[in-house]
Amino acid sequence: MNDHDKAAIIRAIQRLADENGGVPVGQKRFRDETGTPPYVFRGGLWATWSDAVVEAGYTPHQLQQQVHDDDEILRYLAELTREVGRLPSLGHRRMAKKSDPTFPNSNVIENRIGNTAQQVKRLREFIDRTPEFADVAAMLPVVAKVEPTADSTDTNDADATQPVPGYVYLVRSGKFHKIGRSNDHGRRAYEIGLQLPEKLEVVHTIETDDAVGIERYWHERFRERRRNGEWFLLTKADVAAFKRRRLFM
Repeated sequence: MNDHDKAAIIRAIQRLADENGGVPVGQKRFRDETGTPPYVFRGGLWATWSDAVVEAGYTPHQLQQQVHDDDEILRYLAELTREVGRLPSLGHRRMAKKSDPTFPNSNVIENRIGNTAQQVKRLREFIDRTPEFADVAAMLPVVAKVEPTADSTDTNDADATQPVPGYVYLVRSGKFHKIGRSNDHGRRAYEIGLQLPEKLEVVHTIETDDAVGIERYWHERFRERRRNGEWFLLTKADVAAFKRRRLFM
């Protein structure tokens, strides 16, 4: 891009800010309305979106003052869901905030939209009335009551739907695999092994900031292969897909 392109982008930032009550819009909305490619704010013309906004004459303080209504927050969540391919974790939201200072703070999202289960419910309602995000519905997890299992936390606990850090593990006994979660995957594997006649093999573990959500994701992904409880009859390709993940933040 040349200097004229840069000047045009600055004018567009100013125009949209004027239409938004003097507050600069977020990076995603700007890109959607102008067709500007994301690399422009990732080292193309500016190192970050906030650098471009500051050059357009706005201060970081003005960026932080932006007030979102619930639908704006849900739009940000829907866009980020589309970008990462699943309901964004706390880590995803923090990275989005770092890249785009107008992205809502996680505490704002949780206070206004709710916990993980409530976010999914509100997003589905938002998608129903916003057809442009129809494709995002398939990326959201299925939120349902889960039957208690030997290594699951009590689902009647009010905090059970809150993101809980830990490990999601894949273990094998004979031809079957078990997908579960724990704060201490080594100890949990030992406890399961004591209950089984065959040797238990720990195939892989994933460290995550949302063990409940990620366990649910894999259960849903392999639902057609479920045999009993958390035990699945997986193919080599299924196991390879699980093993490609080391972190899920």
